[in-house]
Amino acid sequence: MELNEFFRQNRKVAVAFSGGADSAYLLYAAKQNGANVTAYTVKTAFQPAFELADAKRLAAELDVPLRVLELDILSDPAVVANPADRCYHCKRRVFTAITKAAWHDGYELLLDGTNASDDAGDRPGMRALKELSVRSPLRECGLTKPEIRALSKAAGLFTWDKPAYACLATRIAAGEPITAEKLARTEQAENYLFSRGFSDFRVRSRNETAVIQLREEQFPLFAQHRKEIAAELRQWYGEVLLDTEGRV
Repeated sequence: MELNEFFRQNRKVAVAFSGGADSAYLLYAAKQNGANVTAYTVKTAFQPAFELADAKRLAAELDVPLRVLELDILSDPAVVANPADRCYHCKRRVFTAITKAAWHDGYELLLDGTNASDDAGDRPGMRALKELSVRSPLRECGLTKPEIRALSKAAGLFTWDKPAYACLATRIAAGEPITAEKLARTEQAENYLFSRGFSDFRVRSRNETAVIQLREEQFPLFAQHRKEIAAELRQWYGEVLLDTEGRV
């Protein structure tokens, strides 16, 4: 099935919108194909501020209504315990909240931006989507990540080359309890590295140690500013390490 055909068959849809490249293109496609669409984004402690800002910016540029729902995800013991399937529990809470809001607004079909490049076997959150009957048109229509980026660029979407950005909770090792303090220091540390010119990286939390994962091509930049970076991150961590294997 082609994406335009999907929207010919489904004229009224709600889109779970993160502000990332995939859900941005899905929202664009719904609008371009004349669907009655509203975007829903959920604000939690797991979401960095720039993601919400990007979601608001793109919705405004597309002239699509955006509802921002606030959710206290840290009130869920199953999420805070950070088990290996934490993503399932989190996704279940987030998409349940969106589903309720969308139904209240008259939308019976909820979509998300999962694409054909995403490995369902490696994403516990997909189980929650299936249980809640959330559909993934990009995946159903066979659109891969590179294709979505190319189509987004052609459409003039500023998200076309935006790096994939998993939520802040993914920086904390499974089994290590998640706290608001750990999430806040992760966001502060990553914001600092963004300001120094780094991109597509992670600052992993291993108890009181920060483990920085960079693309190999950015190692020289790190070496140039190593002392300043270590001094800055030691505001929040007892030790700062570089993963020399690099981020793949």
